[in-house]
Amino acid sequence: MEAVRIVQGRAVPLDRSDVDTDQIIPSDWLKQVERTGFEKGLFSEWRDEPDFVMNKEEHAGAKVLVAGPNFGTGSSREHAVWAIMQYGFEAVISPRFGPIFANNSTKNGLVCVQVDGEIVQQIMAAVVADPTTEIVIDVERLTLEVQSLDITVPFHLSESVQHRFLNGLDDIGLTMQKADDISAFETGRPAYMPSAG
Repeated sequence: MEAVRIVQGRAVPLDRSDVDTDQIIPSDWLKQVERTGFEKGLFSEWRDEPDFVMNKEEHAGAKVLVAGPNFGTGSSREHAVWAIMQYGFEAVISPRFGPIFANNSTKNGLVCVQVDGEIVQQIMAAVVADPTTEIVIDVERLTLEVQSLDITVPFHLSESVQHRFLNGLDDIGLTMQKADDISAFETGRPAYMPSAG
């Protein structure tokens, strides 16, 4: 996992609430063996509609997804996070996230920025009016900034989640931080017990 300190860029305004993981990545896409190529399935049923917001040229290359409340509800498919990230998004802003989706995001390096619904609506309206609107998400300072709107608001991440992002640590990375302790423990184990090697 790459370290995440600042996410800065344009956004896609997804003005829909209660977006579940099956809408993010339909189940047909879960049959793949590889962990790549999921960006093609991101919102694939909606992307069949020519006027769907992600099909608009002015939003190409956006790094931030601005979504309505209850984003990422439903089943615990990690593929939803993979699809969002493989498409190029580095953060999602919403008034509320599905807890399993938020947890999966944390483990994969996708920043979930939960802020007040009124702020989300202001940002969404600004992006609709001007797709070049820049958004800055500072993981170190835990702030969301939209300079053109004169908005700077805090958002919450637990210390452990912030540590993960700032240091680029997935679950394996966190475990490897304890490699010396694990080795010392294994060295001191009685010979009759099973070994890790």
